[in-house]
Amino acid sequence: MKGLFITFEGTEGSGKSTQIPLLAERLRALGHHVRILREPGGTPIGEEIRHTLKHSKANEAMTAETELLLMNASRAQLVREIIRPSLAAGEIILSDRFYDSTTAYQGYGRQLDLKMVQSIIDAAVGETRPDLTLLFLLPYDVAEARRLARQPTLPMTMQRDRIEEAGRSFFERAAKGYEAIAAAEPNRVKKIDASGTTPEVSARIWKLIEPLIRK
Repeated sequence: MKGLFITFEGTEGSGKSTQIPLLAERLRALGHHVRILREPGGTPIGEEIRHTLKHSKANEAMTAETELLLMNASRAQLVREIIRPSLAAGEIILSDRFYDSTTAYQGYGRQLDLKMVQSIIDAAVGETRPDLTLLFLLPYDVAEARRLARQPTLPMTMQRDRIEEAGRSFFERAAKGYEAIAAAEPNRVKKIDASGTTPEVSARIWKLIEPLIRK
């Protein structure tokens, strides 16, 4: 049996990290083997890269190009070490971000050349593509309020996040990038209204997931 690869996308504070474990729990209750991943990260090498990208005190001078390459170095490792073997074993993978984040953040947000960004993504992932991508949509002000509310609950080593320091214009460009991705690939990328209560958002997600696991 072939596995199922589902990715979760959206800007900071959109609620992905709340919904992914809830979906995993529901799928496991139905007897599925579920693996939760995150990007950057997901492997020992990737987690080292994640720290460098997001939380290290030494990353303030990092250029957009370096960010792009490090993101995809982590991704290349994740694809080969975890994703491909897990899919071959018939697992369901729920990934908090994948290559659409790079298109939105480094391409649109950092304003790097989109053709260059795509070529580096292609080198990192090869033929490995999501079966379904859930794009969480939330107004910037609401997402920012959520992000600030969770900040005091994070470990001290994670309270500074270099990506989150980019500012409103960056995230507005990234949001436009996500909209462009959704418009270009409507069969793969499905928009989720991330406003409302946790159970309401979970129900919206399940309407899209259930047909895939009933096949």
